[in-house]
Amino acid sequence: MNHNPLKKLIIKQKQGQTIGIYSACSANPYVIEAVLKRGKQDDSCVLIESTANQCDQNGGYTGMTPLDFKNFVLSIAHNIQFNTQKLFLGGDHLGPLTWTHLTEKEAMQNAAILIQHYINAGFTKIHIDTSMRLKDDDPAICLSNQTIARRGAYLANVAEKAYQQLLLKEPSAIAPVYIIGSEVPIPGGATSGSTEIQVTKVKDFKETVETFKECFMSEGLQEAWDRVIGVVVQPGIEENDNGCIPYNRKQATTLTQAIGAYPNLIFEGHSTDYQTKYALRQLVEDGIAILKVGPALTFAMREALFALANIENELFYQEDIQPSNFKEVLEKEMLKNNNYWHKHYHGNELQLRIKRKFSFSDRCRYYMPMSSIEQTIETLIKNLKRTGIPLCLLSQYMPIQYTKVKEGMINNDPEALIIDRIMNTIDDYLYATKQQELI
Repeated sequence: MNHNPLKKLIIKQKQGQTIGIYSACSANPYVIEAVLKRGKQDDSCVLIESTANQCDQNGGYTGMTPLDFKNFVLSIAHNIQFNTQKLFLGGDHLGPLTWTHLTEKEAMQNAAILIQHYINAGFTKIHIDTSMRLKDDDPAICLSNQTIARRGAYLANVAEKAYQQLLLKEPSAIAPVYIIGSEVPIPGGATSGSTEIQVTKVKDFKETVETFKECFMSEGLQEAWDRVIGVVVQPGIEENDNGCIPYNRKQATTLTQAIGAYPNLIFEGHSTDYQTKYALRQLVEDGIAILKVGPALTFAMREALFALANIENELFYQEDIQPSNFKEVLEKEMLKNNNYWHKHYHGNELQLRIKRKFSFSDRCRYYMPMSSIEQTIETLIKNLKRTGIPLCLLSQYMPIQYTKVKEGMINNDPEALIIDRIMNTIDDYLYATKQQELI
Protein backbone atom coordinates (compact mmCIF):
# COMPACT_ATOMS: atom_id res chain seq x y z
CA MET A 1 0.00 0.00 0.00
CA ASN A 2 1.59 3.27 -1.15
CA HIS A 3 1.08 6.12 1.30
CA ASN A 4 -0.97 9.09 0.12
CA PRO A 5 0.76 12.40 1.03
CA LEU A 6 -2.61 14.09 1.58
CA LYS A 7 -2.88 12.19 4.87
CA LYS A 8 -0.32 14.69 6.16
CA LEU A 9 -3.20 17.16 6.36
CA ILE A 10 -4.58 15.21 9.30
CA ILE A 11 -1.21 15.01 11.05
CA LYS A 12 -0.63 18.75 10.70
CA GLN A 13 -4.14 19.65 11.81
CA LYS A 14 -4.11 17.35 14.83
CA GLN A 15 -0.76 18.83 15.86
CA GLY A 16 -2.50 22.20 16.02
CA GLN A 17 -0.92 23.56 12.84
CA THR A 18 -3.30 25.72 10.80
CA ILE A 19 -2.35 24.15 7.49
CA GLY A 20 -4.80 23.13 4.81
CA ILE A 21 -5.06 22.90 1.06
CA TYR A 22 -7.34 24.50 -1.49
CA SER A 23 -8.87 22.41 -4.23
CA ALA A 24 -9.22 24.03 -7.65
CA CYS A 25 -12.40 22.55 -9.12
CA SER A 26 -12.13 23.60 -12.74
CA ALA A 27 -11.41 22.24 -16.18
CA ASN A 28 -10.59 25.65 -17.66
CA PRO A 29 -7.10 25.78 -19.21
CA TYR A 30 -6.36 29.31 -17.99
CA VAL A 31 -7.38 28.37 -14.45
CA ILE A 32 -5.30 25.18 -14.50
CA GLU A 33 -2.28 27.08 -15.79
CA ALA A 34 -2.67 29.79 -13.15
CA VAL A 35 -2.96 27.23 -10.34
CA LEU A 36 0.12 25.35 -11.50
CA LYS A 37 2.21 28.46 -12.15
CA ARG A 38 1.35 29.87 -8.74
CA GLY A 39 2.24 26.51 -7.18
CA LYS A 40 5.56 26.54 -8.98
CA GLN A 41 6.33 30.05 -7.74
CA ASP A 42 5.76 28.90 -4.14
CA ASP A 43 7.22 25.41 -4.64
CA SER A 44 3.84 24.33 -3.26
CA CYS A 45 1.68 21.28 -3.76
CA VAL A 46 -1.41 21.66 -5.94
CA LEU A 47 -4.79 19.90 -5.78
CA ILE A 48 -6.98 19.99 -8.88
CA GLU A 49 -10.35 18.25 -9.02
CA SER A 50 -12.80 17.38 -11.73
CA THR A 51 -16.48 16.97 -10.92
CA ALA A 52 -18.63 14.07 -12.07
CA ASN A 53 -20.53 16.26 -14.51
CA GLN A 54 -17.34 17.75 -15.98
CA CYS A 55 -15.62 14.48 -16.79
CA ASP A 56 -17.06 10.99 -16.84
CA GLN A 57 -16.80 7.79 -18.87
CA ASN A 58 -18.89 9.46 -21.58
CA GLY A 59 -16.98 12.74 -21.60
CA GLY A 60 -19.16 14.95 -19.39
CA TYR A 61 -19.86 18.53 -20.43
CA THR A 62 -16.16 19.14 -21.15
CA GLY A 63 -15.93 16.19 -23.55
CA MET A 64 -13.14 14.69 -21.42
CA THR A 65 -12.95 11.34 -19.68
CA PRO A 66 -11.03 11.24 -16.38
CA LEU A 67 -7.94 10.01 -18.26
CA ASP A 68 -8.32 12.83 -20.78
CA PHE A 69 -8.55 15.32 -17.91
CA LYS A 70 -5.43 13.90 -16.27
CA ASN A 71 -3.47 14.12 -19.53
CA PHE A 72 -4.81 17.64 -20.10
CA VAL A 73 -3.57 18.79 -16.69
CA LEU A 74 -0.25 16.97 -17.08
CA SER A 75 0.38 18.59 -20.46
CA ILE A 76 0.02 22.04 -18.88
CA ALA A 77 2.20 20.97 -15.94
CA HIS A 78 4.94 19.73 -18.28
CA ASN A 79 4.77 22.90 -20.38
CA ILE A 80 5.51 25.08 -17.35
CA GLN A 81 7.87 22.50 -15.78
CA PHE A 82 5.80 22.00 -12.65
CA ASN A 83 6.98 19.24 -10.32
CA THR A 84 4.25 16.64 -10.82
CA GLN A 85 5.26 14.89 -7.58
CA LYS A 86 3.44 17.78 -5.92
CA LEU A 87 0.33 17.50 -8.10
CA PHE A 88 -2.76 15.74 -6.74
CA LEU A 89 -5.83 14.98 -8.82
CA GLY A 90 -9.24 14.48 -7.27
CA GLY A 91 -12.69 13.38 -8.35
CA ASP A 92 -15.51 15.47 -6.91
CA HIS A 93 -19.13 14.36 -6.32
CA LEU A 94 -18.42 10.90 -7.72
CA GLY A 95 -21.60 8.89 -7.62
CA PRO A 96 -24.94 8.76 -9.45
CA LEU A 97 -25.10 12.56 -9.84
CA THR A 98 -25.84 12.58 -13.56
CA TRP A 99 -27.99 9.45 -13.56
CA THR A 100 -30.70 10.42 -11.07
CA HIS A 101 -33.33 9.72 -13.74
CA LEU A 102 -32.42 6.02 -13.56
CA THR A 103 -33.25 3.34 -11.02
CA GLU A 104 -30.79 2.58 -8.23
CA LYS A 105 -29.50 -0.52 -10.01
CA GLU A 106 -28.88 1.34 -13.27
CA ALA A 107 -27.57 4.55 -11.71
CA MET A 108 -25.17 2.76 -9.38
CA GLN A 109 -23.85 0.63 -12.23
CA ASN A 110 -22.99 3.82 -14.10
CA ALA A 111 -21.50 5.34 -10.94
CA ALA A 112 -19.34 2.24 -10.47
CA ILE A 113 -17.93 2.60 -13.97
CA LEU A 114 -17.33 6.29 -13.25
CA ILE A 115 -15.33 5.48 -10.10
CA GLN A 116 -13.32 2.85 -11.97
CA HIS A 117 -12.36 5.38 -14.63
CA TYR A 118 -11.12 7.86 -12.02
CA ILE A 119 -9.09 5.25 -10.12
CA ASN A 120 -7.67 3.73 -13.32
CA ALA A 121 -6.57 7.19 -14.42
CA GLY A 122 -4.61 7.60 -11.17
CA PHE A 123 -6.80 10.08 -9.28
CA THR A 124 -5.82 9.85 -5.61
CA LYS A 125 -8.51 11.88 -3.84
CA ILE A 126 -12.02 10.58 -4.24
CA HIS A 127 -15.12 12.35 -2.96
CA ILE A 128 -17.91 9.77 -2.85
CA ASP A 129 -21.28 11.51 -3.11
CA THR A 130 -24.41 9.37 -3.04
CA SER A 131 -26.66 12.00 -1.47
CA MET A 132 -29.06 12.40 -4.39
CA ARG A 133 -32.41 10.68 -4.91
CA LEU A 134 -32.70 8.17 -7.74
CA LYS A 135 -35.72 7.26 -9.85
CA ASP A 136 -37.03 4.58 -7.50
CA ASP A 137 -36.45 6.59 -4.29
CA ASP A 138 -39.56 8.05 -2.69
CA PRO A 139 -39.55 11.79 -3.62
CA ALA A 140 -41.51 12.63 -0.47
CA ILE A 141 -38.90 11.19 1.90
CA CYS A 142 -35.35 12.37 2.52
CA LEU A 143 -32.72 9.75 1.79
CA SER A 144 -31.66 8.05 4.98
CA ASN A 145 -28.07 8.03 6.17
CA GLN A 146 -28.21 4.26 5.82
CA THR A 147 -29.11 4.41 2.12
CA ILE A 148 -26.49 7.07 1.38
CA ALA A 149 -23.78 5.20 3.29
CA ARG A 150 -24.68 1.81 1.81
CA ARG A 151 -24.37 3.22 -1.70
CA GLY A 152 -21.17 5.01 -0.74
CA ALA A 153 -19.59 1.86 0.67
CA TYR A 154 -20.51 -0.01 -2.51
CA LEU A 155 -18.63 2.59 -4.58
CA ALA A 156 -15.67 2.51 -2.19
CA ASN A 157 -15.51 -1.25 -2.69
CA VAL A 158 -15.48 -0.71 -6.45
CA ALA A 159 -12.71 1.85 -6.04
CA GLU A 160 -10.60 -0.47 -3.88
CA LYS A 161 -10.87 -3.31 -6.39
CA ALA A 162 -9.95 -0.93 -9.20
CA TYR A 163 -6.93 0.25 -7.20
CA GLN A 164 -5.74 -3.34 -6.71
CA GLN A 165 -5.97 -3.85 -10.47
CA LEU A 166 -4.06 -0.62 -11.02
CA LEU A 167 -1.25 -1.84 -8.75
CA LEU A 168 -0.70 -4.82 -11.04
CA LYS A 169 0.14 -2.40 -13.86
CA GLU A 170 1.64 0.41 -11.77
CA PRO A 171 3.19 -0.93 -8.54
CA SER A 172 4.01 2.61 -7.36
CA ALA A 173 0.42 3.87 -7.72
CA ILE A 174 -0.65 5.97 -4.72
CA ALA A 175 -3.55 4.62 -2.67
CA PRO A 176 -6.63 6.85 -2.91
CA VAL A 177 -7.95 8.76 0.07
CA TYR A 178 -11.68 9.22 0.45
CA ILE A 179 -13.99 12.05 1.37
CA ILE A 180 -17.47 11.15 2.57
CA GLY A 181 -20.51 13.14 3.63
CA SER A 182 -24.11 13.54 2.65
CA GLU A 183 -24.54 17.22 3.50
CA VAL A 184 -23.14 18.48 0.23
CA PRO A 185 -23.96 21.74 -1.61
CA ILE A 186 -25.48 21.16 -5.03
CA PRO A 187 -22.71 20.65 -7.61
CA GLY A 188 -22.50 23.79 -9.73
CA GLY A 189 -24.28 26.00 -7.19
CA ALA A 190 -27.64 26.44 -5.52
CA THR A 191 -30.76 27.02 -7.61
CA SER A 192 -33.19 28.59 -5.15
CA GLY A 193 -31.48 31.93 -4.57
CA SER A 194 -31.99 31.44 -0.84
CA THR A 195 -29.71 33.17 1.66
CA GLU A 196 -30.66 30.76 4.45
CA ILE A 197 -27.93 28.22 5.06
CA GLN A 198 -28.06 25.82 7.98
CA VAL A 199 -24.84 24.75 9.66
CA THR A 200 -24.53 20.96 9.85
CA LYS A 201 -25.77 19.69 13.20
CA VAL A 202 -23.22 17.81 15.27
CA LYS A 203 -25.69 14.94 15.66
CA ASP A 204 -26.00 14.63 11.88
CA PHE A 205 -22.23 14.79 11.39
CA LYS A 206 -21.64 12.03 13.95
CA GLU A 207 -24.40 9.86 12.51
CA THR A 208 -22.89 10.24 9.05
CA VAL A 209 -19.47 9.09 10.25
CA GLU A 210 -20.84 6.16 12.24
CA THR A 211 -23.19 4.98 9.50
CA PHE A 212 -20.50 5.16 6.83
CA LYS A 213 -18.08 3.30 9.10
CA GLU A 214 -20.62 0.52 9.71
CA CYS A 215 -21.30 0.16 5.99
CA PHE A 216 -17.59 0.15 5.14
CA MET A 217 -16.99 -2.55 7.74
CA SER A 218 -19.89 -4.64 6.43
CA GLU A 219 -18.20 -4.53 3.00
CA GLY A 220 -14.86 -5.61 4.52
CA LEU A 221 -13.32 -2.20 3.82
CA GLN A 222 -11.19 -1.66 6.92
CA GLU A 223 -8.19 -0.50 4.88
CA ALA A 224 -10.36 1.84 2.84
CA TRP A 225 -11.90 3.27 6.02
CA ASP A 226 -8.40 4.03 7.30
CA ARG A 227 -8.01 6.19 4.20
CA VAL A 228 -11.20 8.18 4.76
CA ILE A 229 -9.62 11.51 5.65
CA GLY A 230 -12.48 13.99 5.47
CA VAL A 231 -16.17 14.63 5.85
CA VAL A 232 -18.06 17.25 3.85
CA VAL A 233 -20.05 19.51 6.14
CA GLN A 234 -21.92 22.77 5.76
CA PRO A 235 -20.23 25.40 7.97
CA GLY A 236 -22.75 28.05 6.92
CA ILE A 237 -21.24 29.32 3.68
CA GLU A 238 -22.35 29.36 0.05
CA GLU A 239 -21.52 31.31 -3.07
CA ASN A 240 -24.39 33.12 -4.78
CA ASP A 241 -25.23 35.85 -7.31
CA ASN A 242 -24.10 38.61 -4.97
CA GLY A 243 -20.89 36.95 -3.83
CA CYS A 244 -21.34 34.68 -0.86
CA ILE A 245 -22.81 34.06 2.54
CA PRO A 246 -19.77 34.91 4.69
CA TYR A 247 -18.37 32.50 7.23
CA ASN A 248 -19.51 33.12 10.79
CA ARG A 249 -17.26 31.03 12.98
CA LYS A 250 -19.37 31.73 16.07
CA GLN A 251 -22.38 30.05 14.44
CA ALA A 252 -20.23 27.07 13.41
CA THR A 253 -18.38 26.66 16.73
CA THR A 254 -20.34 23.64 17.97
CA LEU A 255 -19.73 21.85 14.68
CA THR A 256 -16.07 22.73 14.32
CA GLN A 257 -15.28 21.71 17.89
CA ALA A 258 -16.79 18.28 17.20
CA ILE A 259 -14.00 17.31 14.80
CA GLY A 260 -11.62 17.16 17.78
CA ALA A 261 -13.16 13.85 18.82
CA TYR A 262 -12.03 12.23 15.54
CA PRO A 263 -8.22 11.91 15.41
CA ASN A 264 -8.21 10.62 11.83
CA LEU A 265 -10.64 13.07 10.22
CA ILE A 266 -10.78 16.65 8.99
CA PHE A 267 -13.59 18.64 7.44
CA GLU A 268 -13.91 19.49 3.75
CA GLY A 269 -15.70 22.73 2.87
CA HIS A 270 -17.43 23.21 -0.47
CA SER A 271 -18.49 26.52 -2.04
CA THR A 272 -15.84 28.58 -0.27
CA ASP A 273 -15.78 30.99 -3.23
CA TYR A 274 -15.65 34.75 -2.55
CA GLN A 275 -14.95 34.45 1.17
CA THR A 276 -12.35 36.96 2.35
CA LYS A 277 -8.87 35.62 2.87
CA TYR A 278 -9.38 36.15 6.60
CA ALA A 279 -12.56 34.07 6.59
CA LEU A 280 -10.75 31.38 4.60
CA ARG A 281 -7.99 31.38 7.19
CA GLN A 282 -10.59 30.99 9.96
CA LEU A 283 -12.08 27.99 8.15
CA VAL A 284 -8.69 26.28 8.11
CA GLU A 285 -8.08 27.20 11.74
CA ASP A 286 -11.44 25.63 12.60
CA GLY A 287 -10.58 22.26 11.06
CA ILE A 288 -12.06 22.79 7.59
CA ALA A 289 -8.73 21.97 6.05
CA ILE A 290 -9.80 21.35 2.45
CA LEU A 291 -11.29 24.40 0.75
CA LYS A 292 -13.10 23.78 -2.53
CA VAL A 293 -13.15 26.67 -4.99
CA GLY A 294 -14.38 26.83 -8.57
CA PRO A 295 -16.62 29.70 -9.70
CA ALA A 296 -14.36 32.34 -8.11
CA LEU A 297 -11.50 31.20 -10.33
CA THR A 298 -13.45 31.24 -13.57
CA PHE A 299 -15.13 34.49 -12.50
CA ALA A 300 -11.67 36.09 -12.28
CA MET A 301 -10.83 34.70 -15.72
CA ARG A 302 -14.12 36.05 -17.12
CA GLU A 303 -13.38 39.47 -15.60
CA ALA A 304 -9.99 39.47 -17.33
CA LEU A 305 -11.53 38.49 -20.66
CA PHE A 306 -14.17 41.22 -20.39
CA ALA A 307 -11.48 43.76 -19.55
CA LEU A 308 -9.43 42.68 -22.56
CA ALA A 309 -12.55 42.82 -24.76
CA ASN A 310 -13.13 46.41 -23.62
CA ILE A 311 -9.53 47.26 -24.48
CA GLU A 312 -9.97 45.60 -27.88
CA ASN A 313 -13.08 47.69 -28.57
CA GLU A 314 -11.17 50.89 -27.82
CA LEU A 315 -8.23 49.89 -30.03
CA PHE A 316 -10.25 48.74 -33.02
CA TYR A 317 -12.98 51.37 -32.97
CA GLN A 318 -13.90 52.05 -36.63
CA GLU A 319 -10.74 50.30 -37.83
CA ASP A 320 -10.62 47.70 -40.56
CA ILE A 321 -9.84 44.86 -38.14
CA GLN A 322 -12.37 42.20 -37.23
CA PRO A 323 -12.91 42.38 -33.46
CA SER A 324 -13.59 39.22 -31.45
CA ASN A 325 -16.95 40.43 -30.13
CA PHE A 326 -16.30 38.11 -27.19
CA LYS A 327 -19.01 39.48 -24.90
CA GLU A 328 -21.61 39.47 -27.66
CA VAL A 329 -20.80 35.90 -28.75
CA LEU A 330 -20.94 34.68 -25.16
CA GLU A 331 -24.35 36.29 -24.64
CA LYS A 332 -25.62 34.79 -27.90
CA GLU A 333 -24.57 31.29 -26.84
CA MET A 334 -26.09 31.68 -23.38
CA LEU A 335 -29.40 32.77 -24.89
CA LYS A 336 -29.35 30.00 -27.49
CA ASN A 337 -28.86 27.35 -24.83
CA ASN A 338 -30.13 28.35 -21.39
CA ASN A 339 -29.74 24.91 -19.80
CA TYR A 340 -26.77 25.96 -17.67
CA TRP A 341 -28.28 29.12 -16.16
CA HIS A 342 -32.08 29.30 -16.28
CA LYS A 343 -32.56 27.33 -13.03
CA HIS A 344 -29.96 29.43 -11.24
CA TYR A 345 -30.77 32.99 -12.25
CA HIS A 346 -34.00 34.68 -11.22
CA GLY A 347 -35.49 38.13 -11.95
CA ASN A 348 -36.74 40.35 -14.76
CA GLU A 349 -35.08 40.65 -18.17
CA LEU A 350 -32.65 43.35 -17.05
CA GLN A 351 -31.63 41.37 -13.97
CA LEU A 352 -31.16 38.20 -16.03
CA ARG A 353 -29.03 40.05 -18.58
CA ILE A 354 -26.78 41.38 -15.83
CA LYS A 355 -26.55 37.98 -14.14
CA ARG A 356 -25.66 36.16 -17.35
CA LYS A 357 -22.63 38.41 -17.71
CA PHE A 358 -21.61 39.31 -14.19
CA SER A 359 -23.15 36.98 -11.60
CA PHE A 360 -20.70 35.73 -8.99
CA SER A 361 -22.23 32.27 -9.39
CA ASP A 362 -20.59 32.39 -12.85
CA ARG A 363 -22.65 30.18 -15.08
CA CYS A 364 -20.52 31.54 -17.95
CA ARG A 365 -17.98 28.85 -17.14
CA TYR A 366 -20.14 26.15 -18.67
CA TYR A 367 -19.99 27.88 -22.06
CA MET A 368 -16.22 28.35 -22.24
CA PRO A 369 -15.50 24.89 -23.79
CA MET A 370 -17.80 25.65 -26.76
CA SER A 371 -15.91 25.94 -30.02
CA SER A 372 -17.51 29.30 -30.85
CA ILE A 373 -16.35 30.73 -27.52
CA GLU A 374 -12.88 29.25 -27.84
CA GLN A 375 -12.56 30.77 -31.31
CA THR A 376 -13.59 34.23 -30.18
CA ILE A 377 -11.09 34.09 -27.30
CA GLU A 378 -8.37 33.10 -29.79
CA THR A 379 -9.31 36.09 -31.94
CA LEU A 380 -9.27 38.40 -28.92
CA ILE A 381 -5.80 37.23 -27.87
CA LYS A 382 -4.47 37.39 -31.43
CA ASN A 383 -5.76 40.92 -31.97
CA LEU A 384 -4.22 42.23 -28.74
CA LYS A 385 -0.90 40.49 -29.37
CA ARG A 386 -0.84 42.11 -32.79
CA THR A 387 -1.39 45.67 -31.59
CA GLY A 388 -0.04 45.53 -28.06
CA ILE A 389 -1.93 46.92 -25.08
CA PRO A 390 -1.33 50.61 -24.30
CA LEU A 391 -0.56 51.12 -20.62
CA CYS A 392 -3.23 53.78 -20.33
CA LEU A 393 -5.91 51.26 -21.34
CA LEU A 394 -4.39 48.58 -19.12
CA SER A 395 -4.53 51.00 -16.21
CA GLN A 396 -8.17 51.77 -16.97
CA TYR A 397 -9.42 48.20 -17.22
CA MET A 398 -6.90 46.08 -15.26
CA PRO A 399 -5.29 48.42 -12.70
CA ILE A 400 -3.76 45.67 -10.53
CA GLN A 401 -2.11 44.06 -13.52
CA TYR A 402 -1.06 47.50 -14.81
CA THR A 403 0.93 48.07 -11.63
CA LYS A 404 2.58 44.65 -11.95
CA VAL A 405 3.49 45.32 -15.58
CA LYS A 406 4.91 48.72 -14.66
CA GLU A 407 6.99 47.13 -11.88
CA GLY A 408 8.29 44.41 -14.20
CA MET A 409 6.54 41.57 -12.35
CA ILE A 410 4.55 40.32 -15.36
CA ASN A 411 4.65 40.85 -19.11
CA ASN A 412 2.17 43.07 -20.90
CA ASP A 413 0.77 40.10 -22.74
CA PRO A 414 -2.97 39.29 -22.82
CA GLU A 415 -2.61 35.70 -21.66
CA ALA A 416 -0.16 36.66 -18.91
CA LEU A 417 -2.70 39.24 -17.75
CA ILE A 418 -5.48 36.63 -17.62
CA ILE A 419 -3.30 34.23 -15.61
CA ASP A 420 -2.29 36.95 -13.17
CA ARG A 421 -5.90 38.04 -12.61
CA ILE A 422 -6.78 34.45 -11.63
CA MET A 423 -3.75 34.41 -9.31
CA ASN A 424 -5.27 37.32 -7.38
CA THR A 425 -7.94 34.89 -6.20
CA ILE A 426 -5.51 32.01 -5.68
CA ASP A 427 -3.41 34.19 -3.36
CA ASP A 428 -6.34 34.48 -0.93
CA TYR A 429 -6.38 30.70 -0.63
CA LEU A 430 -2.63 30.40 -0.23
CA TYR A 431 -2.81 32.97 2.57
CA ALA A 432 -5.47 30.84 4.26
CA THR A 433 -3.97 27.37 3.78
CA LYS A 434 -0.21 27.91 3.99
CA GLN A 435 -0.06 24.74 1.93
CA GLN A 436 3.53 25.33 0.89
CA GLU A 437 4.32 23.96 4.35
CA LEU A 438 2.33 20.76 3.76
CA ILE A 439 4.80 18.83 1.59
